[in-house]
Amino acid sequence: MKKVKVLTSDEAVMLVNDGDVLTTSGFVGCSNAEALGKAMEKRFLETGSPRDLTLIYASSQGNRDGRGGDHYAHKGLLKKVIAGHYNTAPKLAELALANEVEGYNIPQGTLLNLFRDIAAHKPGTLTRVGLHTFADPRNGGGRLNDVTKVDMCRVMEIDGEESLFYKTFPINVAFIRATYADEYGNITFEKEVTPLEGTSTAQAVYNSGGTVIIQVEKVVKAGTLDPRLVKIPGIYVDAVVVADEEDHQQCFDSKFDPALTGDIKIPAGAIDAVPMSVKKVIGRRAAMELKEDIVVNLGIGAPEYVAAVAGEEGIGDYITLTVEAGPIGGIPQGGKRFGSSLNPDCLMDQPYQFDFYDGGGLDYAFLGLAQGDEQGNINVSRFGPRIAGCGGFINITQNAKNVVFCGTFTAGGLKVKIGDGKIEILQEGKEIKFLKNVDQVTFSGPFAMEKGQTILYVTERAVFELRQDGVYLIEIAPGIDLQTQVLDLMNFVPKIDGEVKLMDASIFKDELMGLKERQ
Repeated sequence: MKKVKVLTSDEAVMLVNDGDVLTTSGFVGCSNAEALGKAMEKRFLETGSPRDLTLIYASSQGNRDGRGGDHYAHKGLLKKVIAGHYNTAPKLAELALANEVEGYNIPQGTLLNLFRDIAAHKPGTLTRVGLHTFADPRNGGGRLNDVTKVDMCRVMEIDGEESLFYKTFPINVAFIRATYADEYGNITFEKEVTPLEGTSTAQAVYNSGGTVIIQVEKVVKAGTLDPRLVKIPGIYVDAVVVADEEDHQQCFDSKFDPALTGDIKIPAGAIDAVPMSVKKVIGRRAAMELKEDIVVNLGIGAPEYVAAVAGEEGIGDYITLTVEAGPIGGIPQGGKRFGSSLNPDCLMDQPYQFDFYDGGGLDYAFLGLAQGDEQGNINVSRFGPRIAGCGGFINITQNAKNVVFCGTFTAGGLKVKIGDGKIEILQEGKEIKFLKNVDQVTFSGPFAMEKGQTILYVTERAVFELRQDGVYLIEIAPGIDLQTQVLDLMNFVPKIDGEVKLMDASIFKDELMGLKERQ
């Protein structure tokens, strides 16, 4: 093997040509190839080149502050964006909203499968994920604006069952973030929170005849890397860039934490208890659904509190928590570290994680609740002019055996008082979240019933269940008035079967609930 080219980031981005399809790595604030993103932005702003790129990545990249995906958010630099999530790269979403680029929001796991199918030169990706949601071409096909005319997928029927088919296409360039490269370009990821889809995108680009560029912390002598840790062999790699420390943070604005990579284990007692709050109340009620020996996925926001509550209650070891980025086991992290886990048992490649999810491996999923409607549909992806994106939400919610949607009952200024076994609304939220019809269908309630899933909607003041004939109100919090603080704040009337139960008073007391004893 010949030695790999070691370039500066400025030299490396000169390998990108007008009209190329570019894929980049990163998951929210973790494992972003920042040195390459910054260099690409600098090149375009100084020279106006390259132009008319297609940017494709599977997850969400950035922190809403210009980092990650937003380095590429310039009119002229991009012609098209295909992404799983836009919330942390709002400037990309703004380009799409202004009709200045073609834009698509495609389910995260579907894009990961597409990378592998591109690598294998398969005709396309066939999946049921996205049927009856906004990703279905009969409901918009994930197109974000008026200038986006062509659907990326079409409906196909095989043996009487519908699926979505996404045609493959070449990818010309990959910017991949890793840890070490040796002199021959062999690549390891041991200081990353997960290897993400590095292997799959490198194969896809190499087999497309493209250019694979890897951002690393250091280049080491040939033969010194453990071959069991090499995730990208040197035969795939065209160039390596050694990044400065500030552009190669494990997670944005964080020092390297060996507990996120499994190098050390943090004792469970060293993790502080989460203070009482409305989100903790939601997390406590949701955690009451946990059972021994189940596999779980947690979304960001209120669902994160399920893990914290499980740890406090001493049942963290009873369940296995997973994160779509790849970690299995441990305690999922939030904020800029979302995508990582403390004390993980395994760091899976992201495409394999979604194979597990898509195949029904999850027993429970706890995910966000931004809008719900009378059919049990959920929207977390688009709100009027604001594009958030679906990420892995569709893959997870369509295939988990049990789904618990977690969120406040209203939004925008909600203030509560919690204590003495009850909750008091001090200031109501301005936005009603339970609507006649959601703005966009990210989760289809009727399709879930067709598939036989169990669906709950947990808020701080009420719990709902989806049944074959609609949404039922099954529990109400102590201290809440059913008519004025629940029914009058919904744009549809939920069904009620007999007497509505009171939510467990222990949820609203600032002491342990005793969940371990209830198992």
